[in-house]
Amino acid sequence: MFQPVRHCARARLWLARWRIGLLLLGLAGCAQLQYYVQAAQGQYALWSDARPIEDWLGDPATDPKLKARLEKALLIRRFAVHELGLPDNASYRNYAALSRPFVLWNVVATPEFSLEPLRWCFPIAGCVSYRGYYSKDDAQAFAEGLRAEGRDVQVGGVPAYSTLGWFSDPLLSTFIHYSDAELARMIFHELAHQVVYVAGDSTFNESFATAVEEAGLERWLALYGNEAMRAAYVQYNARRQAFLGLLLTHRNMLEQLYAEKTSARHKRMRKAAIFQHLQDQYQQLKMSWGGYVGYDRWFAEPLNNAHLSAVGTYHELLPAFRNLLKQERTFVRFYGAVQNLASLDLPQRQQRLQQLSPPVMLHADIAPQSVSGVEPAK
Repeated sequence: MFQPVRHCARARLWLARWRIGLLLLGLAGCAQLQYYVQAAQGQYALWSDARPIEDWLGDPATDPKLKARLEKALLIRRFAVHELGLPDNASYRNYAALSRPFVLWNVVATPEFSLEPLRWCFPIAGCVSYRGYYSKDDAQAFAEGLRAEGRDVQVGGVPAYSTLGWFSDPLLSTFIHYSDAELARMIFHELAHQVVYVAGDSTFNESFATAVEEAGLERWLALYGNEAMRAAYVQYNARRQAFLGLLLTHRNMLEQLYAEKTSARHKRMRKAAIFQHLQDQYQQLKMSWGGYVGYDRWFAEPLNNAHLSAVGTYHELLPAFRNLLKQERTFVRFYGAVQNLASLDLPQRQQRLQQLSPPVMLHADIAPQSVSGVEPAK
């Protein structure tokens, strides 16, 4: 049963400890302290707004469409535990209705002639290539400061994130109305971060979670999908692969340009031409999709290096994790093998992953490999 008094008191205690701890640590500068305070307050607000799904289902005022989505989420959650061996904890058993389109906004920045993102280091998560803000205005203000320094910057909305099992992540209005396949994919992905997470190695973390998401969704669609759902997801995935191929092609063009020993003026002109070519090629891709606009939001801001800095993070090591999952055959054994990889130092981990699968380039015509040989969790 939902106990709001105890729940809020625990959240307030957590927030107070956050603030006291930050003051005692003497974090570098007022701006850094303000950033941590907004992060603590943002997490506290999620806790305050979240209620158990059973409360929403039992409330006559809850919209029937929302009830249907919450019931579906509970089914997905049970599937994640029993079929995929994902954590059986309090995550995704509560729901929070937010008054904004995204739970937070990430700021990514790079130098003018580099695709290597700036990195910021935090407790728990380690060093990552973004800063997250619960207020879009705060994110934009931080981004403007980076632009003033000559950085390429992207501000992107985020519908969900994982606290890596430290807190109970709720379902959110920012993604609850996604299609069944997309909702399942997101829940599987975020729960996978609670199984294995290596601080400071985003490519390892995201490629692993993508492998779990991909294999889990294939099994989910086999058990609960119909022909229309499966066909829709095949189409969605084909579009995603084509879009990734387009981005990787232009990322490679920029990497080659930045490696040249030419003037900044020349690089600036060629850079602008490459991004314009990306825009033009995307319009052609949209035409081949019959006008599908699902990726238009990616082009909402003027394109720059920051947009392409993370391309490959979610897929670069995916072939290796696919192969490892096939070798281990069950999700539980797979998670154990990935935890062993996580315990290695970075060079050893990279060497082992290279042995599992040489790096491959994503192309528009690549379809996801089948993982139907994987057994359910025991």
